[in-house]
Amino acid sequence: MRGFLASSIGVTCAAALALPLTPPALAATARPVPSTEAAASARPAPHAGTPAAATTTRRAAEAATTPGSTQSLPLQPLTRNRATPSAPAGEQGLHPRSVRPFSLVGVVWDDPEAELHGRVQVRTRAADTGTWSGWQDVETHNADHGADRGTPESASGRVRGATAPLWVGESDGVELRVRSEAGHAEPGSAQQGTGAARNLPAAPPLPSGLRLELVDPGDDAPPPSADGPRTAALAENSAATEASAVNADLAPLGATEIAPLNRAETEREFAAFNAGAPAEQQQAKPYIGPRPGIVTRRGWGANEGLRESGFRYTKKVRAAFVHHTASGNNYRCSQVPSLIRSIYRYHVKSMGWRDIGYNFLIDKCGKIYEGRAGGVARPVLGAHTLGFNSNSMGIAVLGSYDTKKPSKSAVKAVARLTAWKLGLYRVNPKGKTYLKSAGSNLHGKGKKVRLNVISGHRDGFKTECPGRKLYAKLGSARSKAAGYQGR
Repeated sequence: MRGFLASSIGVTCAAALALPLTPPALAATARPVPSTEAAASARPAPHAGTPAAATTTRRAAEAATTPGSTQSLPLQPLTRNRATPSAPAGEQGLHPRSVRPFSLVGVVWDDPEAELHGRVQVRTRAADTGTWSGWQDVETHNADHGADRGTPESASGRVRGATAPLWVGESDGVELRVRSEAGHAEPGSAQQGTGAARNLPAAPPLPSGLRLELVDPGDDAPPPSADGPRTAALAENSAATEASAVNADLAPLGATEIAPLNRAETEREFAAFNAGAPAEQQQAKPYIGPRPGIVTRRGWGANEGLRESGFRYTKKVRAAFVHHTASGNNYRCSQVPSLIRSIYRYHVKSMGWRDIGYNFLIDKCGKIYEGRAGGVARPVLGAHTLGFNSNSMGIAVLGSYDTKKPSKSAVKAVARLTAWKLGLYRVNPKGKTYLKSAGSNLHGKGKKVRLNVISGHRDGFKTECPGRKLYAKLGSARSKAAGYQGR
């Protein structure tokens, strides 16, 4: 693809666009990214009909037109009252309150190494009807995602522990409870004891610094800044050009979608991609699937001013890890751009990552979206599988798939995407590969681990991700991907 570079971009951009088969890791100069944005007042909003209600309504309407925001509310000890008559001692949360509009929730805490052993439940009030939802569980086991330990991203000092995000749709009220729960002893174990006296372990303490994050995805406009809208727009536009330029060999600058290619077109693209490879490699049969259509970051409305500037790369792509976002299945495909913007903002502003963690995202309708910036054909270093981010890519299927089956369209999209992207690096989707662990709770640091080329997150880290129903479909995805490659 080096031959396709557009000279009009200039020398600087051309250097960024050069597409070697195994580009070196790039050290980007990090610019500080705040962990959270200024929180809205924790006081409940005035009730309808009061003198201040009109002002509150107007401010909420104005907030809904902004390019996204995050309300970060510190949790408080919950005491028994009329709203929560059975609140146990030590439980934290928030009593029902009115807040600015938001669409996604999550809970964060100070120490990224600390785990939340317990249950997080939330209920929200729909902005359009004023109806409160029932209690919904928020997935607490999220430490398995993130940048590998010791990397600049993990050592930035901004990273926080966090639950998975939960999509709730546009809401303006929230109630939360977080309860520490002790582990359950196995039947017949010494811990369990006999009769009514059972020696169960005490409930562990909750992590310190618990905060509820309420994310409004906003639209794709640049955020305001202290220097005024014009300065912010220029900065965001520069970053947007940078993010689009690395895909300039695949689509026009500023494109909202990278168009699909047929097999013949993809093979020509593959030949350009491998132009610098050894002669025998160039002459080998190009096992590669047709390039699928991919919605770009511009297409889903990424505010490029949120992420750190520059990109970081690994050497190549040897494996694909499949995830689910655990954000719930209650979304319409027309809402996906907003959902992805919300996850992006949660990863960067709330969790302290340099960008969204996944390399690609797929919705239940089978549409594929560009994730972390750096170029969809390039080996962008993500933050998706703790311990195995190097020489791999992360694909997240939007939704929760422990008890719900993924759609056929989503599984097909996983196969189409991996057939193309793995094919660029001459990798067989049905094969095995070795990756060196950077350290996880399943594989020690430095261990060479034999994995399926298309693996589930749980293969690299002890986790439920990508949910047992999606994990069960990976064999089908491998076979389909190999077929798309012509194997």
